[in-house]
Amino acid sequence: MELGNVPQPQYGPGLEAPGSSTPGLVSMVHGFLRLVQPHGLPIGCNYTTRHDINDRAFCQGQGEPRDEGKQHRGGTLSPSVQISQSPAPMPATGSLFLLCGAGLQAGNLIADLAQPQSEKGSEEYVEELLLYELGFLVCAAIGLLFIVLVPLVGCCFCCCRCCGLCGGRMYQKQGRRTGCRRRALYGSVLLLSALLLAGDVCAFISNTRLSQAVSGTFPNINTTVDNLGTYLASIPQQVNFVINRSDVPLDRTNSSLQNIGPLLGSMIISDIRSSVDGALGSLQSLLGAMQTLAAAFGTINSTQGRLEELQGNYSPRLGNLRESLGQTLQRCGQPCASVSPDGVTFTANYSTIPSVEQQLEALGEVLGSSLADDLEKVNSTLEKTPDEVQNQTRDVVTKTQDQLGLIQEEIRSLQQQLPLLDVEESIRDVISNATSVLDDFQQPLTDLDGIRWSVCAFLCCLVLLLVLCNLLGLLLGPLGLKESALPTQRSCLSNTGGDFFMAGVGFSFIFSWLLMLVVLLTFLLGGNTYMLVCESWRSQQLFQLVDTPGLIPGFNLSEALGDQSGTLNFSQIYRQCQQDTALWQTLHLDQRVSLDELLNISQYTEEISAAFEEVNITLSPISLLTESQGDLLLSASRAAQPPDFTHTLEQLDQTLTLVSLQDLATELEQLVDKAGADVKQDLQAGAAELRELDRELQASFSGPLQSLKENIHLAQSRAAQLEAQTEPALDKANETQEFLGREVVNIIKNETWAFLEGMLDFFNTYIAWAKSSLRRDVARCKPIAQTLDNVEAITCDYLLDSLNTFWFSLGWCTIFLLPSIVLAVRLAKFYRRMHFADVYRNEAVEIGPVYNLYRIPRPSTRH
Repeated sequence: MELGNVPQPQYGPGLEAPGSSTPGLVSMVHGFLRLVQPHGLPIGCNYTTRHDINDRAFCQGQGEPRDEGKQHRGGTLSPSVQISQSPAPMPATGSLFLLCGAGLQAGNLIADLAQPQSEKGSEEYVEELLLYELGFLVCAAIGLLFIVLVPLVGCCFCCCRCCGLCGGRMYQKQGRRTGCRRRALYGSVLLLSALLLAGDVCAFISNTRLSQAVSGTFPNINTTVDNLGTYLASIPQQVNFVINRSDVPLDRTNSSLQNIGPLLGSMIISDIRSSVDGALGSLQSLLGAMQTLAAAFGTINSTQGRLEELQGNYSPRLGNLRESLGQTLQRCGQPCASVSPDGVTFTANYSTIPSVEQQLEALGEVLGSSLADDLEKVNSTLEKTPDEVQNQTRDVVTKTQDQLGLIQEEIRSLQQQLPLLDVEESIRDVISNATSVLDDFQQPLTDLDGIRWSVCAFLCCLVLLLVLCNLLGLLLGPLGLKESALPTQRSCLSNTGGDFFMAGVGFSFIFSWLLMLVVLLTFLLGGNTYMLVCESWRSQQLFQLVDTPGLIPGFNLSEALGDQSGTLNFSQIYRQCQQDTALWQTLHLDQRVSLDELLNISQYTEEISAAFEEVNITLSPISLLTESQGDLLLSASRAAQPPDFTHTLEQLDQTLTLVSLQDLATELEQLVDKAGADVKQDLQAGAAELRELDRELQASFSGPLQSLKENIHLAQSRAAQLEAQTEPALDKANETQEFLGREVVNIIKNETWAFLEGMLDFFNTYIAWAKSSLRRDVARCKPIAQTLDNVEAITCDYLLDSLNTFWFSLGWCTIFLLPSIVLAVRLAKFYRRMHFADVYRNEAVEIGPVYNLYRIPRPSTRH
């Protein structure tokens, strides 16, 4: 019975990633965040207090961070593709040290937070939280110092320069290494400007990618929700498919009941024939042998009469011819004395062949009886069995069909009793609420993202302005600078280049605190969220967080899914759904509802079995052979033994006449030349008549004689076989008759139960298939894990990675502004026009005529 496979739904395309991608930058950000917070959620160490390290009884390794070498979602993802990636390995000793060594993180933060407030004071909670966020707090402190100190330092620097200090006095000391210093500063500023430009470009790309991620979040969520909706809609369809397939065994059973006569009747006939056909065949073979023997005896009897008739017809002619030849030979005299016509007579006397009338009479009595018809009636009786079964089982068929209707109603009522539909409704309600919330926030979030993009683009433009100032300074300064010109006589172009450097420094002091403020806020938001959610998700620690009882107020996964045992946990459900396990196994629904009880139809099958127990099928009596018929067969087989045909066969082996008529005719023809003229003609006529008569005798007697001989041999062989065949056939018939009288009732009963078991097997097969389908094929929950993976991908890989690369790039630029300020101020003095000149002259001092001349540089100041 073919029930088929449960159809699985077809899902839409996967996530669509943002257009741009910066995998190297993302890896740098993740590495930086792991330096800031290297441990993730510390769930592995179980001990009473953070300080009692030596008394730990058990310490388990942390989860492993994800391998950043595997980048994905560069386009459309198939729902069958695993979105979560395997974490990168971490040495076990390092993990234990990080988790349990120095107390830098909370030793068991999640377990501690799950404790009641009475067991741990608020101070310890704060301490655990501060230890967990230590890296971020340090970075936040650095950022706050930057925000406060840089503008303050900028103001002090400005005032200092206005007072002619801090390089504010327009004077530059000249020396032999001046050009070398200028070139070194030039290269440093150029390198810093390139780094700033690269960071700014990365920040702009990240800003754009974040906008693309935000705009693509809602279509991706809609696609994910649509796939999840398809999955949820498929659950009732799959349940209905399993329930509707019950029509297959019902239809097969109804068909069997409607054709119970041919089906059960043929089973009964087959079982009866297995014992009857042997005896029936033996009797029919025995009758056939008697019929053959009777035919042989009949042929012998008729052939004997024919031979006697022919012998009577030809005997006078042979006598007349013998007398005529005798007279001719007497007239011939001495030449013909050696020839005698006495052999012209029949050798055998066919009237002496034994009679077979007695055998024919005995066999005719059997063949003329109704024995053959009685044997044929056995076959006709068996062929009527299906009609008799059909007529005698009408009541049980009606009762069984009533029970089948109840079975169908019972199976169809499963749709309301299966907890899968309750789970489907619960999940659908959650999805509906989440979808409505997202729809409400879609437009505001899109508008806010547009404002955010504009602000971030403005910040990128500020960095670009600072880079342009440096680049213009680097370009105009060298173009207008002449090595021979005094600092007070530098060109306008060179002075403009120096002014651009100072403008860049001024803008850096003005806007760097704003850049750092944005970097700090986005760092705390994006970095913390990434480490708390994404890293703990990929290391499976977030699942342990969710599985911690009572940690999330008002949330109980078992209650949400209707599980009363309280054994369900999120991590186990997620792992099993990743393996595409059915919801029945994933949610342990066997603990809530037993399929064995739901699909228990034993009460109906017992009613059907009870109805079949009341069936009493009786068949027409089957009689193979009566006692008188057996006696008749036995006596006929004995009376049908042939008489002694030995003498007859010896006569049949001799020639037809005492002498060969052809040889005698030849001798007469040889006497023609020796005899007188008066007998020559008579001798020739006698020889011709002998030859003619011989031909007639051979034509008339050869066929009957051959037939008589063959039938005598046939009768002898068949009679011997008949005698050996009769008693075993009669014994087998008697045994079969006794078996039928004793076992027909049992045969009918056994075949009826076999028919019933065959019908019930249809339901047993369906019940086993339905249980297997509900437990393994219905509601395979991989789409649920896929949905969670999609949410993780949207949140972490698209949104948070883009946000984190933005603050990382912008922070990069902000940090490099500090050395850029210092070096730009130093380099600007080499290009700006000074108010005071430091003269560097080469004068020849003449010491004496007998001494060499030495050139000693002498600086002087000009106003």
